[in-house]
Amino acid sequence: MSKTKRKRYAAEFKAKVAREALKEEATIAEIAARFNIHPNQVSEWKKQAIEGLTNVFAGKADRNDAAHESEVKELHAKIGQLTVEKDFLAKAFGR
Repeated sequence: MSKTKRKRYAAEFKAKVAREALKEEATIAEIAARFNIHPNQVSEWKKQAIEGLTNVFAGKADRNDAAHESEVKELHAKIGQLTVEKDFLAKAFGR
């Protein structure tokens, strides 16, 4: 008994098929026949492409927000450290 291996497609190929499906110039069945894949796969890649569009436009802003938040946390920690050191030195020198 032989096991069949799953066929893996490159991201470029998936994008090409999804782009054709999004154009809606041909039916899903026609696109599937042209690229020699199952129609359900074309529909799935089209759905994933539509869902991923929000990440294309929101991704950069979200990454900037995350980087900004981590930078703010680091700066708050540094402020706290410097405040403690200043208070310690002020007590040590009686000021």
